[in-house]
Amino acid sequence: MAGTNLPFAPPVPTEITSTDTGAGIDARVIVFNCDCHTYEQVIALFCHYIPGMNSTKAFELAWKIDHDGETIVFTGTLAEAEEIAANLGGGGLRVAVQ
Repeated sequence: MAGTNLPFAPPVPTEITSTDTGAGIDARVIVFNCDCHTYEQVIALFCHYIPGMNSTKAFELAWKIDHDGETIVFTGTLAEAEEIAANLGGGGLRVAVQ
């Protein structure tokens, strides 16, 4: 600022952000509510196609989709996400990879 006697100091970053792809989490699979599947069908698809999924977690995700309209069901590499989305989509679910 003109006319001030204060020394100028550049701002110091307080947060460091990174786009590091080495973490292995490049993509996520989102499932949208379609009102055309039962909880049992959705749970079965999740348990069959999503690694590490169990029926309790699958029910929680299905409930969230039913009540919120969508939820993230998987995060991982882009290749894994695309394969899981293709399998879930093949089962009739509305999915997207981000």
